[in-house]
Amino acid sequence: MTTTFIDRPMAWKSNQRLKFTQNDCINLKTLWKMLILNDNHEKEDIKSNDNFGLIAHTVNEGNSENNMSLLKFFAINALELSAPASPVLLQQQQKTIPSGWLQLAGHPESIELSANGTVRKRISGIDDSEAIAYRGISKDSHASKIVPRFLGVTESNGETYLELQDLLHGFKDPAVMDIKMGRRTFLESEVTNTKLRSDLYKKMISVAPNEPTDEEHARGSITKLRYMLFREQMSSSSSKGFRIEALRMKGSSPITDLKTVKSDTEVYETIAQFLCDKRHLTKDLLERLKQIRQYIEQSKFFQRHEIVGSSIFIVYDEDHIGAWLIDFAKSRQLDENIKIDHRRNWIPGNCEEGLLYGVDQLINILVDIIADQPNSALPIKRRSLREKYLHISK
Repeated sequence: MTTTFIDRPMAWKSNQRLKFTQNDCINLKTLWKMLILNDNHEKEDIKSNDNFGLIAHTVNEGNSENNMSLLKFFAINALELSAPASPVLLQQQQKTIPSGWLQLAGHPESIELSANGTVRKRISGIDDSEAIAYRGISKDSHASKIVPRFLGVTESNGETYLELQDLLHGFKDPAVMDIKMGRRTFLESEVTNTKLRSDLYKKMISVAPNEPTDEEHARGSITKLRYMLFREQMSSSSSKGFRIEALRMKGSSPITDLKTVKSDTEVYETIAQFLCDKRHLTKDLLERLKQIRQYIEQSKFFQRHEIVGSSIFIVYDEDHIGAWLIDFAKSRQLDENIKIDHRRNWIPGNCEEGLLYGVDQLINILVDIIADQPNSALPIKRRSLREKYLHISK
């Protein structure tokens, strides 16, 4: 199956109409909650709930292990693993903005609808780091093809805004996923202070009492760098170079507590269920991610910039699918003597953030999903698919 471009940049119309309903997928919220809480992934205990209700598998009051799993789940989510997910607008209803819109995550006050097909994102001023990044990206023939269209910086009532393409314009009740990219989602400048902090130690032990070293336990404090690295390890960021921040399925409310989806099985099944086991949809997304990777590798902007805290935003409805790289508030130009490939492990000073490592891992997962999906014309081996789509094996 091939994909044809339509007039809206970076979104596609599938040759085969996608007929998704809420019933096409299993109980997603139940599955994701179960994956986090149940290390054994015993899916046979899940009960169907048409309204995406509470977890249906049994948790006995006297079962301390299950009770501890629940406590651990709530404690982990209390970490607030990073800055909020990118401010993606999703179709719902809210009185303060036109009917049909609601923000998935992020700071609600930072985004405003503008003219038809555009949004305004509030920034600190004309020299804001994200404005600088978008100006550079818009001049790069490769980078500009994988981000929202940049229409400039405007000022209104004493506020400064980025004018950007509304990525949901033209979609009808779409499914949306926000994936934060990188092995590291904090700037080096955020963790240079070596002051020992007891508040961060307390946050750590509330989730993982055995995580601190004997020395850290003895003094009851840790550095911010230690805490930030710990947070990355609580999600899939450290191991996979990305984590699923939040998502919304067609006709349902956003799910925003997915930051601790971490294991190979959890990540695989979350993405597979988001794509509703539709082979042609998954293949279209795979091709787009390959394109995003290629443009990043060819881009002079990405060669000269550290990209921290950006997200891949995926959206689809019955007719179209799109994927873009968004959020550049933490992008910084590199010193001339620093070269990065966006794949190597980070050590303080090398500015590597793992953006392309994360894209590679996402491609790898989609390859596996395609190999496992039904209705394949021919048997497909995962290894052969990886050899076709992954030019770097990691």
